[in-house]
Amino acid sequence: MKVIITENYEEMSSRAFGILRAVVTENPHAVLGLATGSTPLGLYELMARDHRAGGVSYRDVKTVNLDEYVGLGANDAQSYARFMRENLFRFLDVDLKNTHIPNGKAEQREGECARYDALLRSLPRDLQILGIGSNGHIAFNEPGTPFSSTTHVVDLAESTIRDNSRLFSCEEEVPRSAFTMGLKSIMEAKHIVILASGENKSRAVRALVEGDVNESLPASILRTHPDCTLIADRAAASLLKEEAS
Repeated sequence: MKVIITENYEEMSSRAFGILRAVVTENPHAVLGLATGSTPLGLYELMARDHRAGGVSYRDVKTVNLDEYVGLGANDAQSYARFMRENLFRFLDVDLKNTHIPNGKAEQREGECARYDALLRSLPRDLQILGIGSNGHIAFNEPGTPFSSTTHVVDLAESTIRDNSRLFSCEEEVPRSAFTMGLKSIMEAKHIVILASGENKSRAVRALVEGDVNESLPASILRTHPDCTLIADRAAASLLKEEAS
């Protein structure tokens, strides 16, 4: 795993955008795996800014998202589907028919997981963007998730609920379960970029880079990926023993 330490969040976002831009420039039909939450917002802003300035076109790009809250529809204010439309897709020329996210309102949860797994098999990702939770989760794969997991429904850890409550009016409003792409599915991407920002992610980053590879830290599986890059700002990397590039 390549480790890049940046001075701040802005530089972290810029380095990630440089990688993503190169992927789409080389392959205008690329499949991008995208994430939600506050960490990738800087990356998405740079994508939108570049596109407005006549840069990269996303007309032929396809996207697949990592997860969605159970019980929230695509138009619910806190759904990840709406998050993606409001924070990225509406600023690009991407065809919304080419953007994919689990259906949080699906009545048959197992059926929705099977549908999304089939979709992922049909759309191998050229690049997967990830964040990392304070407990080491990636997507909504909480500690203890099998490395062999595919799309499934997960009960969210209390630490994840607390972390995500900043996006809701109160912690009680945060859904307690979600559909999530599994760890095996994430690892099928050709290239993975995992982003980490802030001191609250420093313990997870240290465990990811310097700890053991085991299911108690879901992100640790990324150490076995042939082409994974961690981009962490200095606060998130503050507990690492050695500085990286």
